Amino acid sequence: MPDRLMLLDTASLYFRAFHGLPDTLRRADGTPVNAVRGLLDMIARLVAEFRPSHLVACWDDDWRPEWRVALIPSYKAHRVAEARAGMPDIEIVPAQLEQQLPMIRQVLASAGIAVVGAPGFEADDVAGTYASHADMPVDVVTGDRDLFQLCDDERQVRVLYTARGMKNLEVFTEVSVVERYRVLPRQYADFATLRGDASDGLPGVAGIGEKTAASLLLRYGTLEALLEEAAAPASTVAAPVQARLAAAAEYLRSAPAVVRLVRDLSLPGLEEAGAALAPLPAARRRDLERLAGEWNLGGSVGRLVGALLRPEQ
Repeated sequence: MPDRLMLLDTASLYFRAFHGLPDTLRRADGTPVNAVRGLLDMIARLVAEFRPSHLVACWDDDWRPEWRVALIPSYKAHRVAEARAGMPDIEIVPAQLEQQLPMIRQVLASAGIAVVGAPGFEADDVAGTYASHADMPVDVVTGDRDLFQLCDDERQVRVLYTARGMKNLEVFTEVSVVERYRVLPRQYADFATLRGDASDGLPGVAGIGEKTAASLLLRYGTLEALLEEAAAPASTVAAPVQARLAAAAEYLRSAPAVVRLVRDLSLPGLEEAGAALAPLPAARRRDLERLAGEWNLGGSVGRLVGALLRPEQ
């Protein structure tokens, strides 16, 4: 089987798992385990169906980086539970999910699944860096549309989009992005900047929705070229659009850097990170079986172990 790298937007998946399974799934001490169980089942399903040779669980070391907030103060502001000077802000996370995050880290480590984050950056940036430099095909698993920026048919980078659930995964390629949004993946950050994204606290340009944003990028190619043309003495940009762009000038100077994924982080290589999947050694399997019993993880661990029994190439 050919090599293929799978990159997980881990927070996107464990939030979905937490909300998708009942919180009546608990350990003997009453600690909920629905997110742990659900995430393990998701990974088992993904590995079994798409057969990656390498897997990285990309982690949010900083879910709301200060450098992004400095550019756009509203960035994810509606999701802040507590602001902390000089430290990452605390995100609004249900207490019952917060309890499970250390368990998720522990069970992924026991399963030999690489977890990689970067101080001051989001999981999206980790995925962006690995996907941009991989020497093999890449599947990025996420419910975040911003990662459509990474789709690249020539390099065989695609997005497995989870918004409709794990049973209805949508596979986005470069062609799919164009069909859905009428922009190329390399234009997607400019498109999202113009359109805005309420889920990330990005206001966009008032009066410019998806259709207008796509038509402007179809004509002018990039946001930079659009703004240059809008400011030209004999501009071909319609007067109402010129006015809207001018009113949003400060936002448009800052937002593109917030929306664009970082692709040049200093990260451990796949070998160093331990990303290659392999059947689990006996000691790790025993550790997982112990955790499965102690944490009431049901058949989730067994399904993951079975999925990791990848045939030798």
